[in-house]
Amino acid sequence: MEEVGPRKKECEFETSLDYWDPSVLDNACTKSVLRCVEWRLTNEPLYALHLTAQPEVAQASFPSAQPRLVEGNPGQSNTQEATSTRERQPNAQTGPQIFCDSIPPNSGDPPRFQIAERSQVQWQTEPSLNQERASETGTPSPPTTSGITWMLNTRAEISITPEPAQPAEGDNITLVVHGLSGELLAYNWYAGPTLSLTFLVASYIVSTGDETPGPAHTGREAVRPDGSLTIHGALPGHTGTYILQTLNRQFQTEVGYGHMQVYEILAPPTVMANDTALVERRDTLRLVCSSPSPAEVRWFFNGDALPVAVRLGLSPDGRMLTRHGVRREEAGAYQCEVWNPVSVSRSEPLNLTVYFGPERVAILQDSTTRTGCTIKVDFNTSLTLWCVSRSCPEPEYVWAFNGKALKNGLDHLNISSMTAAHEGTYTCIAKNSKTLLSGSASVVVKLSAAAVAMMIVPVPTKPTEGQDVTLTVQGYPKDLLVYAWYRGPASEPNRLLSQLPSGNWIAGPAHTGREVGFANCSLLVQKLNLTDAGRYTLKTVTLQGKTDTLEVELQVARE
Repeated sequence: MEEVGPRKKECEFETSLDYWDPSVLDNACTKSVLRCVEWRLTNEPLYALHLTAQPEVAQASFPSAQPRLVEGNPGQSNTQEATSTRERQPNAQTGPQIFCDSIPPNSGDPPRFQIAERSQVQWQTEPSLNQERASETGTPSPPTTSGITWMLNTRAEISITPEPAQPAEGDNITLVVHGLSGELLAYNWYAGPTLSLTFLVASYIVSTGDETPGPAHTGREAVRPDGSLTIHGALPGHTGTYILQTLNRQFQTEVGYGHMQVYEILAPPTVMANDTALVERRDTLRLVCSSPSPAEVRWFFNGDALPVAVRLGLSPDGRMLTRHGVRREEAGAYQCEVWNPVSVSRSEPLNLTVYFGPERVAILQDSTTRTGCTIKVDFNTSLTLWCVSRSCPEPEYVWAFNGKALKNGLDHLNISSMTAAHEGTYTCIAKNSKTLLSGSASVVVKLSAAAVAMMIVPVPTKPTEGQDVTLTVQGYPKDLLVYAWYRGPASEPNRLLSQLPSGNWIAGPAHTGREVGFANCSLLVQKLNLTDAGRYTLKTVTLQGKTDTLEVELQVARE
């Protein structure tokens, strides 16, 4: 025998064991040959296996380079081993031979075997039919060694399926083998794309139940007597291609392929945003679904599937959502969900705020009644003006009366007792500190027609000693020319002051220096004393010469 490497002794046979009965599976020769075959198939893919079988006995030979086959007349051998064999068995008839060709390492091709009569071997030393066809068609012929074509014994009957069909992380999985036939001697399981030692999980000898772990064994795999492979507590890393290689009594090998996907139990993903508060039509929204798993991703908006318009901003892998010029309708709660056939996990909601406005600023009367350009109010009644707008966040409000700002930062303005002094233009200005935009609305407030009749109302109505009081005139004539105030009856000695057509007023004989007149006919009396109590008379003259006289009784209480 020629040396075959570091396992020479295990693969070497004494002369007494060169012949063995293949029908006896438990004799020493059978086990020794099987171990050698197994080791050769898994450890030295560059070495060829050459088994010569005769009708009742068989010989195993392991050349270190390639099989020495007869290249001459049928029945003639150029190997010393074959000659010595025939000498020991002169009456034996040359029978079928089993051939295994050399294959390049990591080629992805399984070892190739064929049982052939010696006449077939001799015939193949000549140009084969495949080679002739190749020369005619240009199709490459199968690989050859020393001019001999090695045939592939192909059988597509073996299949591998995982149980359960869609296993989850942590499951116990069985790779069930279908289509095994005949009496098998050994199994080799590989976890990888090729029959490479690197991917060998385990080798199993059927007759003894011996299992030998390979380099790809993770400590979770076990081969069953029926050829199935069990993986206990599978991990996502067990996903991939699995190959089963079998060897039968005739030393024929078959290969079955299968694929298994182990799905992980998914952890909740996280939604990350470039910002959670954006300005409408100005800012860009970017949301990312962060998950360590490569699982599929779904998005949800306010608990429902993402609207079509928003889905248009998804990246090809579905993990990033981008919206240029974000709109207010896109404000809300966003979630992403990762899923696979065995697990679903959804993120916590991320709330997005979109700032906009103010827009459609308007002034309402009593918070519900929309006003026009003018509001008419009855004399001495109350009025509340409300400023409303569409804005996020709620805007800041500024009120103005006849162009002058009022000290009121509220969204409403109260007029407790409507008088002629309250007539004019009211303006509300709404400002948004986030969008830096503003809007305004105005309304004109007038006394209604029923309030045209003049009357005098003290403000306050019951002043005390030391206070100021204003005798407010309601319904004074708009075409007023002059007016005069009197303390007591309308006589010259009692005249307090008079207003001239120029709009200025002059003091009269009864003026104490504490009285002030206004263009709307009102009279202010400052720092009241008890002697200021009594009757006051107002006399008006219009441009048409109409004269009216109006009286009021003023009461002054002690301090």
